[in-house]
Amino acid sequence: MSDRQDCLTVSTLNAKIRGLLEEELSNIWVKGEISNFHHHPASGHMYFTIKDNSSEMRCTMFRMNNLHLNFKPEDGMEVRIYGNVTVYEKRGQVQLKVGMMEVSGKGDLYRSFELLKKSLQAEGLFDESHKKRIPSYPKKVGILTSGSGAAYQDIINVLNRRAPHIEIVLHSVKVQGIGSSHEVVSGIDLFNKDNSVELLIISRGGGSIEDLWTFNEESVARAIFKSHTPIISGIGHETDFTIADFVSDLRAPTPSAAAELAVPLREDLLLIIKNFKSKMLRNLYNQLEQRWLLFDQIEKRISNQRPSRKIEIQVQTLNQNHQRMLLAIEKKHTFLSEKINYLFKQLSNLGPDHVLDRGYAIPIDERGKVIRSSNQINVGESFRLKMAKDGMIAKKTSDTKPT
Repeated sequence: MSDRQDCLTVSTLNAKIRGLLEEELSNIWVKGEISNFHHHPASGHMYFTIKDNSSEMRCTMFRMNNLHLNFKPEDGMEVRIYGNVTVYEKRGQVQLKVGMMEVSGKGDLYRSFELLKKSLQAEGLFDESHKKRIPSYPKKVGILTSGSGAAYQDIINVLNRRAPHIEIVLHSVKVQGIGSSHEVVSGIDLFNKDNSVELLIISRGGGSIEDLWTFNEESVARAIFKSHTPIISGIGHETDFTIADFVSDLRAPTPSAAAELAVPLREDLLLIIKNFKSKMLRNLYNQLEQRWLLFDQIEKRISNQRPSRKIEIQVQTLNQNHQRMLLAIEKKHTFLSEKINYLFKQLSNLGPDHVLDRGYAIPIDERGKVIRSSNQINVGESFRLKMAKDGMIAKKTSDTKPT
C-alpha cells in the first residue's frame, strides 16, 4: 500500500531526472559530429544532433548563445560544444543545452573559413560594386587595433613620416581571444556613429590562423560591410588572408602598407600643390587677359555710342547724301537739256521758215493774215505770196474749184 502512495507521476519523474542530470552533468565539453541541423528562422534557435560512431544526443542552442558564432554550423562538421545536460520534461527527452560551440581542430578552422568565405561571397559582400572610394587626401584617420601592439607603432611611424599634418584617432581593442570580435564590431560601429574620421584602418600583426581568427568571424565581416566610413585592412603578413580582407574596401598586405595606402607622401602632396598653384596662376593670367580684351571691346562700343560720334556719323551721312543729290541733279539737268535741244530742233524743222526753205509760199491777205482757203478772198482782190528769200504780189482772177 505504501508503495502505491509513493508512486511518482511522469512529470515528477522527469523533473527529478532533470535535476539529477543538471547537477551532475553541467558545464561539460562534448566533441562530436553535427547532424540534422536546423536554424529556426523565426526564433533564431538552433536544433541539431551531435553524434559519434556509436551514439548521439539531441542539442539545443538558443539565439542569445549563437549570435556570436564565428562560423555557420552544418551537417557533417566536427565541433566541440560546451553546456549542460538537461531533460525536456514535456517529452522526457534528454538533451544537451549548448552555451558555446567551436570548430574542432585546425583543419576544421580552415574548413570553417572556406565555408564562411563561400557563403559571404555568394551574398555579394566581396563585390567590387560595394567597395567605397578611399579618400585621396584624408585629414583625419581612425585606427582600430591594439594600442600596445607592434602593428600600431608601425602605422604611427609611417603616418608621421608621410603625412605629419593629419590627425590620428586610435580606438584600442582586443585583436584575439574571447570577446575580441565583439570589441572590433563595437569599434567599427563607434567610428561610424561619431562620423569623426574620413578613413579607418583595421589592423593587427601576424600570427597563426587561431590568432587571426577574430577577423574571420562573420560579425566582423558584416560590420565592415555596413560601415559607411571607408576601411583599409592591414592584418597579419603579406601571405595572410582573412575574411575581413575580402570585405574591406582596400586590402593591404601589412599594417605598414595600410598606412602607406591611407595617406600620400608629403613631398608628393607638396608637388601636387605646386603644380596646382602654377595652373591656377596660368588660369588667372588667361582670365585677366580675356577681361582686358573684353574691356577694350566695351570701351570701343561706348565710344561708338557717344552723342558727338553719332552727330559726326549723321553729318557724314548727310554730306554723302548731298553729294549724291547734286550728282543726280546735274545728271538730270544734262539729260533734260539734251532733250530740250532735241525737241527744239524738231520744232524748228516744222516752223514756217523751214517750210519756205523747201520751196513753198505762204499767201497773206491785205490784213496780214494767212490765207488758208481761196474763199477767204474775192476775184480781183490782190494778196501777197511770202517766199523764203522774198515775195510777190498776186491777184485772184477766178473761182476755180479743184478737179
